[in-house]
Amino acid sequence: MRVSLYFGNADGFGDWRILIGTNATKKLREFRTSDTKKFKTVYKKLKELSSGQFSNENQNRLDGTHSGVPIFEARMQRDLRLVYQIDCIPDHDTEIERQGRPYMPVLRAHHTCLLDILEVIKIYGIYTHTRLDGVWDAMSYHLSRKGEEYLRRCIYRNKPVLPGNKVYVPAVFPREIHDVVMEPPPLPLGDQEMDQLHSFLVLDKYVTFSQALLNGLIAKNDVEHVFELTLQERKIIECTTSCYVLGRSGTGKTTTMLFKMLGIQRAWQLHSEDFDIPRPRQIFVTKSRMLAKKVEEYFVKLLQSLSLAGCTLEELARLQSRHVDRRLVDDDDVPDTQSGIPQRYSELEERHFPLFLTFDHLARMIAADILEADHPEAKRIAKLFMHSRAPEALDTFVSYEVFVNSYWPHFPQRLTKGRDPWLMFGEIMGIIKGSEKSLEFGDGILDKNTYYNLPSRSNPTFSGQREVVYAIYEAYSKLKRQRQHHDVADRTHAILKTLLGGTSLKGHQVDFLYVDEAQDNLLIDALLLRLLCNNPEGLFWAGDTAQTISAGSSFRFDDLKAFIYRVEAGHTAHIVRERAVSLPESFQLAINYRSHGGIVNCAHSVIELISHFWPNSIDHLQPEHGIIDGSKPVLFMGWGKDTTHYQQFFVGAPGSHIEFGAQQCILVRNERAREKLQQQVGEIGLIMTLYESKGLEFNDVLLYNFFEDSNVDLSRWRVVLAAIDGLVGDHNRSQLHVPTFGRDESRYAAICSELKLLYVGITRARRRLWIVDKSDKAEPMKLFWSSRSQIQNCAPGTDVSCLAVSSTAEEWAESGRSLFQHKRYTQAMHCFARANMPREVRIAEAYHFRELARATIGIALLTEQQRAFSKAAEAFVTCASETPGREKLQYYRTAAECYVRAAEDREAADAYLNAEEYELAAKRYRKAGIFNKTVDVLKSHSEKMSRDCSEELLTVCRLYYGSKDDEKPPSSLFRSVEEELEFLDAYGLDVALVVLYESHGKYVEAGELHLSEDRPLDAIRVFLMDKSNQHAVGRAADILLECLWEHCSFGVARQELQNGVPKTLISLSHQLPLDSLSPRVRGEIKMFQTAAAEELDRATLEALAESFTKRDEKVPALWCLNHVFSRLPQLFSATLEDFAHFLRKFYTYSHLLYIIASHNDPVGGRGVRRLFGIIQLSDDQYEVQPGSFILATPRAVSTDDDEQKSPSPSTRGQITGALKERVRLHLRYQVNAETRLCYNAKVFSQCLLYAVNGSCNYAKCKQHHVPPSSLDPAQYNARVGIHLQQMRILQLVYSAFPEMREWNSIKGEIADWIAHLYEAFFPPFRAQGSLASLNWASIQEARDGIRVMRNWVRGSIYSLEPRYSANFLTDILRLIKLSSAFGESDALQNANCVLRYRPRMLFRPPGRYIVADMIDSVQSFSESSISAGVLGLRHIIRNNFQVNLSVLCDCIEELLSAYVLTLRFKNNPGVDSLHDVVLPRSWLIRSNKLDARKDVRNVDHLLDDIQYLLERLRSDNIEENLWLMHTNVTPVHRSIFIARIMLCLASYNCPPYWVGLKAKVSNIIASLRSNDTTRLVPSVYRKYTEAAYEHYLRVIVTYDEKHAIPNLVHLVCKGTRLRTSNFATAWRIERFSYNRLEEIPARLASPLIAARSSLRVEAPAFEPRPGISSQPKPDHVDPSPSIEPAKAHEPTGDVEDPLSDNDQDVPSVAATDKEKSAARLIQHIYRQHRQKQKRRLERSSLEAERSAIFVACLKHAQTSGFAQGFYRLLYLGPLPHLLLALKKGVNIATFVKATTKIPGLLLKEGHERLEELGRQRSEISSTLKQGHDLLKKLSPDSQFHKNRDIGALKDAVLRVKEVLHRIPGSARGAPEELDIAYKAIVSEKQARQKEKPSLNVEDLNPYEY
Repeated sequence: MRVSLYFGNADGFGDWRILIGTNATKKLREFRTSDTKKFKTVYKKLKELSSGQFSNENQNRLDGTHSGVPIFEARMQRDLRLVYQIDCIPDHDTEIERQGRPYMPVLRAHHTCLLDILEVIKIYGIYTHTRLDGVWDAMSYHLSRKGEEYLRRCIYRNKPVLPGNKVYVPAVFPREIHDVVMEPPPLPLGDQEMDQLHSFLVLDKYVTFSQALLNGLIAKNDVEHVFELTLQERKIIECTTSCYVLGRSGTGKTTTMLFKMLGIQRAWQLHSEDFDIPRPRQIFVTKSRMLAKKVEEYFVKLLQSLSLAGCTLEELARLQSRHVDRRLVDDDDVPDTQSGIPQRYSELEERHFPLFLTFDHLARMIAADILEADHPEAKRIAKLFMHSRAPEALDTFVSYEVFVNSYWPHFPQRLTKGRDPWLMFGEIMGIIKGSEKSLEFGDGILDKNTYYNLPSRSNPTFSGQREVVYAIYEAYSKLKRQRQHHDVADRTHAILKTLLGGTSLKGHQVDFLYVDEAQDNLLIDALLLRLLCNNPEGLFWAGDTAQTISAGSSFRFDDLKAFIYRVEAGHTAHIVRERAVSLPESFQLAINYRSHGGIVNCAHSVIELISHFWPNSIDHLQPEHGIIDGSKPVLFMGWGKDTTHYQQFFVGAPGSHIEFGAQQCILVRNERAREKLQQQVGEIGLIMTLYESKGLEFNDVLLYNFFEDSNVDLSRWRVVLAAIDGLVGDHNRSQLHVPTFGRDESRYAAICSELKLLYVGITRARRRLWIVDKSDKAEPMKLFWSSRSQIQNCAPGTDVSCLAVSSTAEEWAESGRSLFQHKRYTQAMHCFARANMPREVRIAEAYHFRELARATIGIALLTEQQRAFSKAAEAFVTCASETPGREKLQYYRTAAECYVRAAEDREAADAYLNAEEYELAAKRYRKAGIFNKTVDVLKSHSEKMSRDCSEELLTVCRLYYGSKDDEKPPSSLFRSVEEELEFLDAYGLDVALVVLYESHGKYVEAGELHLSEDRPLDAIRVFLMDKSNQHAVGRAADILLECLWEHCSFGVARQELQNGVPKTLISLSHQLPLDSLSPRVRGEIKMFQTAAAEELDRATLEALAESFTKRDEKVPALWCLNHVFSRLPQLFSATLEDFAHFLRKFYTYSHLLYIIASHNDPVGGRGVRRLFGIIQLSDDQYEVQPGSFILATPRAVSTDDDEQKSPSPSTRGQITGALKERVRLHLRYQVNAETRLCYNAKVFSQCLLYAVNGSCNYAKCKQHHVPPSSLDPAQYNARVGIHLQQMRILQLVYSAFPEMREWNSIKGEIADWIAHLYEAFFPPFRAQGSLASLNWASIQEARDGIRVMRNWVRGSIYSLEPRYSANFLTDILRLIKLSSAFGESDALQNANCVLRYRPRMLFRPPGRYIVADMIDSVQSFSESSISAGVLGLRHIIRNNFQVNLSVLCDCIEELLSAYVLTLRFKNNPGVDSLHDVVLPRSWLIRSNKLDARKDVRNVDHLLDDIQYLLERLRSDNIEENLWLMHTNVTPVHRSIFIARIMLCLASYNCPPYWVGLKAKVSNIIASLRSNDTTRLVPSVYRKYTEAAYEHYLRVIVTYDEKHAIPNLVHLVCKGTRLRTSNFATAWRIERFSYNRLEEIPARLASPLIAARSSLRVEAPAFEPRPGISSQPKPDHVDPSPSIEPAKAHEPTGDVEDPLSDNDQDVPSVAATDKEKSAARLIQHIYRQHRQKQKRRLERSSLEAERSAIFVACLKHAQTSGFAQGFYRLLYLGPLPHLLLALKKGVNIATFVKATTKIPGLLLKEGHERLEELGRQRSEISSTLKQGHDLLKKLSPDSQFHKNRDIGALKDAVLRVKEVLHRIPGSARGAPEELDIAYKAIVSEKQARQKEKPSLNVEDLNPYEY
C-alpha cells in the first residue's frame, strides 16, 4: 500500500526528497500560468537541491539566532528566493534494503535496527527578498522544541560526495529515538507572525515533488496530492484489521480514512492488469452530504494526481485545466440520479466503487430493495424512505427542525418549559428509539421501566427527569402517528426488522466500510452498516462523541465498540465467518491541525470536566494538543450594559463603525439572543447560534453571553469548582463553597450537556477566541480556567484593542461560499454583500426563502405555505436567468421543486424544462393538465427520459386526447393507424375510434362501436351514411326500432313521442328506405311514425294492428291498440256495426293484455321485454327502463307522484310479478272505462216503442231507435254478438282478477249483463227476433261468447242469494230460461237459491217452492212440467210479485207453447201430429216440448191468470210490481205486451174438438174490446179484439207483414195422408217439411243445439264458486227483500210431495266415492302445479341461474352419451357452481368496464386520475378477456369436457379463482359458488381414519412387573 500512495522525486531529481508546502505549490501554479520563465527557474533550483548542491547561494541561513533549527534560502534570480529546511521524517521505504546511503556513525553503534528516519528538504515558500521577515526566527525557535536529537539531525550532513564540492547525500537515522523536548525561552511574536507560523506548521500540507506533481503543474490541473503524515496516522492507514479512530475535531480522522481508501484503490489499479483481482467494494459513509461530496472530490483529485505520473508530455498537453466546481448550489438539491448512483442497492456494480454517500442515501437504496410489500402502508413507507427529497417525504419526515417547529409547540407547556428541544430530541432518538436496547423490543422503543432504570452515569443528561422525557416522547409518538410521519429511527428499525427477520440483503456486500463522524448516526444505524460488510476486518469507524453535528445522536465510541463486538461474537445469521477474525484496533489522534495550543488547551479542559464528573458519558482520549502555541482565550466579565468600553470591540471609537471580518464570527446561544444582540449593535458581521456553527471554523470567534442565556442556574454551575486543585488566585478551594457532586448527581446532569455545547463553541475558533459574558454564572468556569492558566481575564477598565479585522472581497466571497455550503444562508448573504457579489446574494437569499418556506410546513396554513414557496421559486428563477452556463440548471430545478410545493404545476413544469429535467417537466405538465406541452416534451426529448416514464406519459396523453373530441394533439401520438386503432379499442376511447373509423370510411365498424358504447342515435346516423350497404341499412333499422321500443315502450304518452329522443328517432326513421326492409320492420317503423304524427290516424294504427295480428306479431299489435284505445271514441250514438267493430278490436286489445297478465313467464319473451322496457341483465336479473309502464303508478290508483325512479335490478320472479300486476291493473282500468262506455251506448238497449210503432215520442230517449224494417236476423244476431263480445271482454278482467267474482259489485255487474244478454236473446216483442233467428256464423267468436255466458249463468245461479237480491224472482226466471236454453240446467239442481235460501213468499200452498215449479216448467222434462209452471205463474201473478214484464211474458209464452204442442200430440199421436200447424218459430226450437205425456189439466187456471194479468195491464191503475229494463212501463208498453199475450192466446192450432178452450180464449180476447166509444182500443192489438176466432191467423200475419223477421212457420209432414191447407202459401208463411218430429228443433235451432253441446277450452278459465262470500263488501250489499207468507189461494191438487216450508239448510248432494277420489286427485295435482310455479318465481337469482346451467349440463350429458364416472359427477355437481361464479364475475367485470369509461370520468373528475383509469381499464379488459375465454372453455358443450381430464379441470378452477380475485367488487358476485366448486374439485380429500380401539388398562395391576 505504501508503494501505492507515495512517489519518489520527479524524474531527473537527486536523492534528496523534496517536500513542497501548500504556499510554495500555489506559487508554482501561478508561475506556470503567468510566468513560465520563473517556473523553470524554480524547477531548476529544486532539481539542484534534490541533488544535494548546498552551495552558499543555495543554502543561506535565514534565522538570525543560529541557535535553533536552520531555515535556509536559495537564491534564484534577482530577489526571488526559495525558503526551505532540512527536515527528518520517517522513510516510506523502511523495509526495503537501501544501497549507497551512508549512515550517521554517531548513532549506529547504539542501534542495530533498520534505519527509517531520512533527511529531506521541506520547501516553505517562494518569496521575494523584500518579503522575508522575522517569522523565520520564530520558525527556527518553534522547531527547536522538538529536542536536541532532532536539532542535531537537521544540522547533520554527510561528507560531500566529492571532496571540495558542496554536494551531499541525505543521511538516514534510526527511528526509535526518545528525545528530550527542549523548552527554549519564549520568543515574543506579534499576531501576524503567529498567523504565518500557524499557517506554515499547521495549515500547510507538504507533498513530495514527484513526477505526478510536476505533470499536474505542467497540465495546469487543479489536483490534490498525498501529503506527509505522522507516524500515528501511518499506523492507522496501514492497519490490516478493523479499527476505531477517535479524535477531536481537526485531528485528521477523515484524512486517514481517505488515504486508506486511496491506497487500496491504487493498489488494485496497479495490480489488476497482472492479476485477476475484483475491484474492492469500498463505501465511505457519513451523515453530511457536503462532507461526502468534499471527500469524494478530494479522493478523485488524489486519484487523478497519482495517475498523472505516467503521462507523456503530449498527453499532458491534451489535458485541459481542471477547476474546482464553485457552483452555489445546495448539495442536497442535486438529485441522486445525477450522481450516477442507482436507486437500489442491489443495482450497484463494480464500476460504482469506491462509493461516497450519506447514510440517508444508503438507507434509501436498501429500503428500495427490501421494503417492497403488497401492504399499502408498507409501500407508502418504502416510497418515503426511497425518495426522501420528494415533497411528500419532506412533509412526513421528522427532522430536528420539524420537531422544534411543528411538534415542540404542541407539547404540554409543563413538560417543555425550561427544557432544550435539542437535547430532548437527542434523548428520544438516541436513547429511547436508537439505542442498542431498543433492538430488544418488537416496536424498537424502550418501554417506560427500561428507560427509567438506565444508569445515570452512562446517561446523565436527563437522569433526574426521565418521567418528563418519556412523557414528551409519548406525546411526540402520538402526534407522529396521527400525522403519519416518520423519523430516522423508524426507517432504520423498519429495515433491520426486515433483514433480521430472514430477508436477505439484495446485492453484494461491500469489502470495506468507512464510517466518518459515526457519532452523528444512531447506534442502531451501526448494526445496519455492519450488515452491509462481508469483511469483519474491513470496518473503519471514526468520530468524536464530544460534539455531534446531527441531532439525535447520543452514544459513546465505547458503546459502539461494545455493540459491534457483541454483534461479531454472536455470529448472527447474517455475519458468519469460518476463519478466526482479528480483533479491531483502536487509535487516537491527539494533534489538532485546526487550532493552536491556546484554544486547544481551553477546549480540552472542558472535556476533562465532563470526564471528571461523567466519565461514562464521553470517550476517554489522550490529551489533545496543538502543533504551536497561541494566544489564550480572553474572558470578558463584569462589563455592564452601560460600560463604554464594552461597546468598543463592537462599534469602535465614538463616531466610527467597524465590521467583523469574513473569518470572524459572533456566537450566541439561540435565535432570541441573536435578535437581541443585533438590535444593540446592528449588522456588524456574522452572528450565528451555536447550533448553526456546528461544522464551521473561523479564525476568530466571539462567544457572547453563553452563560447569561443558559437555563442552568449559578448554583449548579458551581459544581465545576470541584474539579479545581490548589489555589485559585488568592482563594483556597475550601473557601469557594464547592457543592458536593456525589450527593445529587441528577441535579447537575444538565451541566454535562452545557459543557458539550461550550466545547462546540470553543472549538469553532482557529486563532482567537473571546468569551464575553455579563452573568455571574460564568464565574465558576472563570475560576476553573484561571486555576489552570488557560484564559486571559479582561476586567472592566482594561484597554481593549478592537477585535474586528478587515477582510478582502475575496475573503468575504470565500467565507460566503463556505457558509452557503453549510446552509447558513443569511450569513452567506452578509458575506456576499460585503464582497459586492449581488448575484450571489440573490442566490443565497433564494435558498433562505426556501428555508423559511420549509419552516412553515405543518405550522402555517396551506395557503401561506404555498405563498412562501412561490416566493422562493420566483427568486430561484431570477437567479437562473442571471446565471450563465449550466449552473442555472440547478436553480431552475430548485425553482421547479418550490413551484411544486406552491401547487403551481405549470410554472414548475416550465422550470423543469429550463432545467433540462425533461422527465420531470413532462410529468408536471401532465399533472397541470397541459397535455400539448407534455406531448412537445415527449416528442423532443423522449430519448433523455426513462422508457417507462415516456411510455406512461405517452399513454396518458393518448388517453387524454382520445377522450377529447374538441382537442387535438400538437403532433401525432401514434406510429400507424393500426397502432392507433389497437390503442383506442383497448382503452375504450370510442369517440376517437369512431372518428378514426369514419375518416377511413368504415361506417359499419363506426356504427357498431357507437352501439357498443350505448350511443344508438350516433350509430343510426353513421349506418345511414352508407345507404348503399344493405347490411348497414338493416342495422340502422334494427337499432332504430330497439331505440324506439326503449323510449316509446308500452304506456308512453303520445306527446312524449313528439319530443326529445323519440322525436329524433322518428326523424331518423324517415331517412330509411322502407321498401328494402322486411314487413315486420317496415310495419313497426310505420307504427311509431303514425303514433308520433301530430294528428293520430287511428285507422292506420288499427290496420297495422290487424296486419300484425295476422302475422301473429302480438307485441306491436298490442302497442298499436294501446294507442288506439288510449282515448276511447264517442260511441253514444254509434251504429250497431260500428260498435261491433269497436268491441272486436277492443277485445283483441284486452285479450293481448290478458295473455301477458296470465302468462306464467311473460318476461321470458324478448318481445314482451321490449314492449315494457325491461332489460335483461342476466338469466335472472332484470332492470326496468326509467319511465316504463311498469314503474308508472296505475291510473286506477293514481298518486300525486306518477314519476318513480327506476328500482334496482330485480329477479325474474320479482319482475314477472310486477309486470303481471301492472298489466292486470291496466287491463282492469281500460275495461272499466270501456264498460262505462257500453253502459252509455244506445245500441245495448233498443227502444221498444220505436221498434213496434216506428216512432218514439220521448225526446230524451237514450235507447237505440231501430226502424222496424231493419229488425232483421242480422240485426238480432249483431245485438247478441255485441253482448257476447262485451261479456268476453269482462271475462278477461274477471279471469285476471279471480277474486273479483266474490265481490258483490261484480256479481251485480254480471247479473246486469246477463239481463242485457237475456233481452238480446229474448226481446220483449216478436218483431225484434228470437232464438229462432240466432245465427252463430254471423257472430264473431260466438262459441267463446256462449262459453263465457254459460259460465256466468252457472256462476250466477250458484251465487244468487234471495236475501241480497232485490229482483230475485226476475233474476232466477232469466237464469232458468238461459240455463235451459244453453245447457246449464244441472246448476239449478244444486244451487243454494233452489235448495237452501228459499224465501217464504215464494212458497205456494201446500208448501211448494215456485222456483222449483218454474225450473220444472222451463226444462219441460217431467209430465207435470206444464202444471208446475201454471201453478208457479199463478202464484206470481195473483200475488203481484215484482217481476220484469218481459220475463213474465216469456214464461207465459213458454207455457202456452208447451200446452199447444202437448194438445196436438195428445190429439193425434204420431209423426204427423204437427202436420198443417202454423206456429211461431221460437215455439219449435226445443225438443223437450215434443212430449204428449205432459199433464194439461190446469190450463184453465193459466187462462184465468192471463186474463187477470191482461185486465191489470189494461187498467190505468197498474202497480209498480211489473217493470221493464231501461224504461218505465207506460200505457203504450202495456199495450205492446197485451198484443204479445194475445199472440200466444190466438191458439188457432188447438185441436178442433177443443171447442171450450177456443171459446174461452175468444172471450178473453174479446174482453179487451172497449165499451167506451171515446176510448179506442190500442191499434197494436185492436185487430185481435175485432177478429173472429177463425181470423186470428190472418190478424197475426197482418201484423207480421211489417216486420223483417219471419215469425210463423207452416209445418208439413212428408208422406202424410192428412190434408194440407193452402192459406199459408197465400199468406207467404214459410212451409217447413219434415219426416220426423225430431228434425223440427234440430233444423230450426241448430246453432242453439251446437251451443249447448260444445265448450271451447281455449277461452279463459272460469272457476265456478258455489255459495257466496261469507263477508261481502259492504258497499255492494243489497238489503234482503221482505219475505211474505204465500197466499192461501192456490189451485187444487199438486204434482209432487210438498217441500219444507222453512229456509233451513238443505244437505248438499252426496257424491260417489269415485267422484271424491277424482276430485282429490285433481286438487292434489293442481296444488302441486301451483306450488311449483310459486317456487319457480320466488326462488333466488342464484338458484335460477344455477338451475339453468345445470339443465344445460344435464341435457348435454344425456344427448352426448356422457359416460358414467367421477368426471360426470364433477360435471353435473360442482361445475354449474363454477360456471355460475365465473359468469357472475364476468358480469361484474363487464359492468366495471362499462362504468370506467375514461372520457366520461375525465369530464366528471378531471384529468388527475387518467393514469389510474388507464391502468384500471387495461387490467379489467385483460381480466374480462380471460373470463370470457374460461367461460367458452368450460361451457357445458365445449370440447374441454370430452377429454375427461380432472387435472385440467383443477387447473381451470385455479385460473377461475385467480381471475375472480382480480375483478374489483367480485365479492358481490357468487364467492360461495366458487368455494363449493373449489372444495369439490381442487381441495384434497382427507381420508377418514378408522378410530383405533383404546387399550383397556383398568384390569392391570400397577404393582406387577
